[in-house]
Amino acid sequence: MLSHAVKSLNRHQWISEAAYYKALARKFEPGKELTDWLEAEIDYYNMLIDLYISILEEDGEMTVLGLQQLAQFIGIQNPEDILLKTELVGAIQSAAGHTPCFRSKISMLCEEIKCKWRAECRKLIAVWFC
Repeated sequence: MLSHAVKSLNRHQWISEAAYYKALARKFEPGKELTDWLEAEIDYYNMLIDLYISILEEDGEMTVLGLQQLAQFIGIQNPEDILLKTELVGAIQSAAGHTPCFRSKISMLCEEIKCKWRAECRKLIAVWFC
């Protein structure tokens, strides 16, 4: 599902072009090249997350395998060793520069209103209380 959509993207090229346009927008002010690259990398991760979530909305179910694929595309080391959905979502969120939703206590859940994972997190929380 996700792997087919991502294969057409060239990660390095996408990030390079996005970083270039970030530099262009700031008129190529020197000394901010690394910031441009890192911001473009986060934008790439968020684009993949958006793609994954839109596929989820069509297919209906978040799977460990699908999350492992997303984590691999984002560059998380050894995602195949992470077997819990909550840990995978947290690792993906951390890589994309967001505070992970799932921490040690239920009272510490994400309160970010525009969280991309909001609907999926609610499904996982519902399973906790069953």
